[in-house]
Amino acid sequence: MFAVIKTGGKQYRVVANQVLKVEKIVGNAGDVVNFSDVLMVGEGDNAIIGAPIVADASVTAEIIGQERARKVISFKKRRRQNSKRTRGHRQEITTLRIVEILTGGLKTKTATVKSNEKKAAAPKEVKADSVKETATKTVKKRNVSQKVEAASESKKD
Repeated sequence: MFAVIKTGGKQYRVVANQVLKVEKIVGNAGDVVNFSDVLMVGEGDNAIIGAPIVADASVTAEIIGQERARKVISFKKRRRQNSKRTRGHRQEITTLRIVEILTGGLKTKTATVKSNEKKAAAPKEVKADSVKETATKTVKKRNVSQKVEAASESKKD
């Protein structure tokens, strides 16, 4: 079974267990991402073409790693003007392994699926105990500094 997915402004034809490199997707190695923009799903001669996407179809992939592509150099020169400019660019890319292709609204087998579109960094919870500890530490530092100042003033007299 194959599928055509859309990510990073490009379209990719994928099959299960395929490894491919796409533009950067937020996540760490080992994270699972779900692509819901499936343009076509098929097996052999039977293909379902979406208008524009196939309903209830998704592709699940695992992030293998994050890396950067080779540097692309942009060089501009204006003749007889003593003017030139060189710039370089390295595109960030993500290496993926396609885990499974799902159709008909089926759910993924893995329980920890994270959508590549909705993934956002969750704010870290701050415990009240840690806030109290830092507050007491700063108060202790102030008390120590005041004692040191008082001792130095008494020595001056």
